[in-house]
Amino acid sequence: MKTTDKEMTNKRVLITGAAGFLGSHLCDFFIEKGAYVIGMDNLITGDLNNIAHLFPLANFEFHRHDVTTFVHVAGTLDYVLHFASPASPIDYLKIPIETLKVGALGTHNLLGLAKEKGARILVASTSEVYGDPLLHPQTEDYNGNVSPVGPRGVYDEAKRFMESMTMAYHRFHGLETRIVRIFNTYGSRMRLNDGRVVPAFMGQALRGEDLTVFGDGSQTRSFCYITDQIEGIYKLLLSDCVAPVNIGNPHETTILEFAQEIIALTGTQQKIVFKPLPQDDPLQRKPDIGKAKAVLGWEPKISRAVGLAAVYDYFKSLPPAELAAKAHRDFK
Repeated sequence: MKTTDKEMTNKRVLITGAAGFLGSHLCDFFIEKGAYVIGMDNLITGDLNNIAHLFPLANFEFHRHDVTTFVHVAGTLDYVLHFASPASPIDYLKIPIETLKVGALGTHNLLGLAKEKGARILVASTSEVYGDPLLHPQTEDYNGNVSPVGPRGVYDEAKRFMESMTMAYHRFHGLETRIVRIFNTYGSRMRLNDGRVVPAFMGQALRGEDLTVFGDGSQTRSFCYITDQIEGIYKLLLSDCVAPVNIGNPHETTILEFAQEIIALTGTQQKIVFKPLPQDDPLQRKPDIGKAKAVLGWEPKISRAVGLAAVYDYFKSLPPAELAAKAHRDFK
């Protein structure tokens, strides 16, 4: 059912990374709000199947384009949402240069476009800017514990540069900017083989494999369901908050406990096997969402039990070829 919003009706919105997990859900959300959505993706990790249902719509258009090169969009723009970036360890370890370029050159190009069009821009940062944190839970004023030369540095530092460049455009050019720091999010359209913990565990369970836990499983994560994440991003976009804001679910669990939840949910009889912890893998990850509550009036609503049941149904519905695909690296 269409849920038009006076703030978005007939607004023109550019969403980069539109064929990816988060980007495709953002496209759906803004279309439902009555916006005219321009999706952009070079498809290096995105999948057109995620947005195929939008192609017949009069208020959607798609551009296959690499934002690390000059970005041109005809006509006016009201909002730019920059979500183009590899987001899973498998992807950014496989294409590290592209990951750095989209965080640096891509961000620069889109900030320039937003400046030219007089648009407000929201950039997608990540909890990875905190690295392996020495502060728990992570607040927005914590500057992080990141290794710039480690294998994960290509993603962590790309996002940290993105934030610096965005704030520079805000301070020097007066550009309207917003920065969301996204914590672990899950939902439909994740790739089973992308290496992140939810699809990795789900894929192993559905294939009848033992579940792989790295380290002793005591490291923690906090998982936010996709609809909660999108709602938080939207509230931030429309807010007056220029400084970064954490959007995530503060209900923390260990990876070992989470693996046990997946086994219980799927009704499988797999064992849990342990492998060495990858280099620079964060040992704790939990957002402090006090700022999101106070400034945006936002907090997550979907429990992990409800969200996981929904995403399990989604993964079970995938074609056999997708279910058979395996991840071959560590997951986040």
